[in-house]
Amino acid sequence: MSQAIVIAHRGASAAFPENTVEAFHGARAAGADWVELDARRTADGALVVHHDAVLADGRVIVDLAAAELPASVPTLAEALDACAGMGVNIEIKNNHPDPDLDPHEHVAEQTVALLAERGDRDRVLISSFNPATLVRVRERAPHLETALLVIEPHDDVVELLVAVGHTALHPYDWFVDVELVTRCHDAGVAVNVWTVDDAGRMQELLDLGVDGLCTNVPHIARSLIPTVT
Repeated sequence: MSQAIVIAHRGASAAFPENTVEAFHGARAAGADWVELDARRTADGALVVHHDAVLADGRVIVDLAAAELPASVPTLAEALDACAGMGVNIEIKNNHPDPDLDPHEHVAEQTVALLAERGDRDRVLISSFNPATLVRVRERAPHLETALLVIEPHDDVVELLVAVGHTALHPYDWFVDVELVTRCHDAGVAVNVWTVDDAGRMQELLDLGVDGLCTNVPHIARSLIPTVT
């Protein structure tokens, strides 16, 4: 099995404001292989990178034009530029009960279109908690790798992944064990665990054979996973 990868959760977000250009540059400096970031939409149809649907001042992103957002909120294109040289896991935010719930899957459509326009095909992974969002991505761009995010165990999750064509499972750390990792690997599915900041738990997961550690402290994960030269 190949060596596990270090995925900087919203960039190097323990050291820099999350989901910012600075956090993405910090992830590179910390030795991250990949960056995980969050994509949402604005009122005027721009794709921007922000975890929450609501800004710190209470304004709802989907109700605002891109020009009304703080300068610290990058567009998805700006974020991709800042992550040059690293893989990028784009999490498409489309969840209940967020005010920007997107039943028409505009964010999925626009993300696929942006990647096609840029020619970004390699080292891009699209993830979401919303299975319908990922189905739309796969319909529009079957060449893109996709991953389902899950926060609790589901008996049939591996079968679902295989049936849809996802390449990875992104499980919340607490329920990841050797049985889950083995089931995924036997089915040809990678396991990238989130969000792990404790070095001891990181090592436990590496010993289980996980494929990626999504962490706010990529420098710690990097110290446990030597860089391949």
